[in-house]
Amino acid sequence: MGIVLWIIFGALAGWIASVIMKTDSRQGTLTDIVLGIVGAVVGGFLMGMLGKSGVTGFDLYGLIVAVIGAMIVIYLGRALRNR
Repeated sequence: MGIVLWIIFGALAGWIASVIMKTDSRQGTLTDIVLGIVGAVVGGFLMGMLGKSGVTGFDLYGLIVAVIGAMIVIYLGRALRNR
């Protein structure tokens, strides 16, 4: 059951990030899920570098960290694609 919850959490974080970055209409659900999961890892890594905790569970703080990480992943993807 845990993996299903993480996939749902990643999908939610990826979707929120894609709406904020205005890429929602160009991506599908699978891309949102992948961006959310990768974003959670990136956000957790960056927060660790700042001395804070990363994604610690299914809470608002973890969602915010995952969304910020997903936004960074979307931005980097845009930068590489537009090069």
